[in-house]
Amino acid sequence: MVTRAPANLMQVRSLLLTHLDMDPGTARSADLEPNEVGIVADDAHRGGYHCGSDRVVTNDYSVVESSRDKTGLSDYASALDVGWFSVTINGKTHNLRTFSVWLVGECEAGAPDTLWIREVIYSPDGSTVKRWDRLKRRSSGDTSHLSHTHASVFRDVTKAGTDLTPVFRRYLAYIGLTTSTAGGMLMLCEIGDEGQHVKALQVALNYLGFEAGAEDGKYGKGTSAAVLRMRKSVGSSATSGDKYDPWGHVQLQMCMAKRYGGAGQPGPAGPQGPQGPAGPQGPKGDPGPQGPSGQLVLPATFTFTGRVDDNTPS
Repeated sequence: MVTRAPANLMQVRSLLLTHLDMDPGTARSADLEPNEVGIVADDAHRGGYHCGSDRVVTNDYSVVESSRDKTGLSDYASALDVGWFSVTINGKTHNLRTFSVWLVGECEAGAPDTLWIREVIYSPDGSTVKRWDRLKRRSSGDTSHLSHTHASVFRDVTKAGTDLTPVFRRYLAYIGLTTSTAGGMLMLCEIGDEGQHVKALQVALNYLGFEAGAEDGKYGKGTSAAVLRMRKSVGSSATSGDKYDPWGHVQLQMCMAKRYGGAGQPGPAGPQGPQGPAGPQGPKGDPGPQGPSGQLVLPATFTFTGRVDDNTPS
């Protein structure tokens, strides 16, 4: 067997190059070029996540420290290196440094689409190298990571072919380079951000009665206060609404379900067709589960047990 690149990491590579290689075919210092996104190391490389089973060494940390790596060992490499890029959107510059800090922040927050990441070796400033390690074994890396960021993937994930693109799609949407994320997921954002994704959040908050103010696509104090009110309404211990993160997204969906998920029996026909009564927390006049064509129909009952609170899974 020879170490090879798995399809799921190749999909991540293709996604990043599609959006961050601004001028394909022309080498530019600001662009992410094909030779700057690597999965399989050269033949002389032995040990580590860039190597498959033919190149691991005795007591290779990328195999022995996690049962996920032991059971997932195959001929696939299980790491991705990302080189330098810089892009300015709406007056704000995003580059390898800011991307790396954002990615580590999402890992530390326990974002669901990062749980496959074992470690990130990166430089936040171009002069120091840091390592975020999910297993908390190491905290540093060699100086080659001043110029690129390395992300290791648990080997069972690459072996299984799990889709690894969502967090990268979310990043591209977060910086405003794309307008949507895979699967229609509401784009995540934080105070200071601007764009249609922020406006979508404001519309949802206002619709639910959390008073975000003007739906201007600008994440300011009004939106922050509304996010905090929304999170508190479902029992979160959050003290700030300055970031609409994955847990906030889950909590917003809970609010939607809480409003429209009440059990209701179909009532008499309404002016636009068969219509049931409003759910127990819905305002008078809202169409029920059998409302007019185009009305979102949610399950008749919604039961939540446990706690969805910031970074603590229930």
